Amino acid sequence: MGCVEVRGFGDLRKLFEEKSWPFPLSVDLEGATTAGELAKRLGIPFDKIEVAFVNGLAQSLDYVVKPGDRVAYVPPGTPGPYRVFLGFVQKKAQA
Repeated sequence: MGCVEVRGFGDLRKLFEEKSWPFPLSVDLEGATTAGELAKRLGIPFDKIEVAFVNGLAQSLDYVVKPGDRVAYVPPGTPGPYRVFLGFVQKKAQA
């Protein structure tokens, strides 16, 4: 068993504050899970997530997250050039 470090940015940061979660939030995992399953477990609505960054790389919500990983959820609305630069164009479509 291990844990993952979870962050939310933009409007998702507000969700962390509403739930009185620390930033970052440490979540225990018994094994591998997907970024989407982790979001569901935390009660983060999928329509509020455009992409998940895992260990600094943009990933779709079906990406497998393992204990020790760092996960950050980013909401829709990031300006176009940054979407390409950060590597999350079309990642949500794979979710």
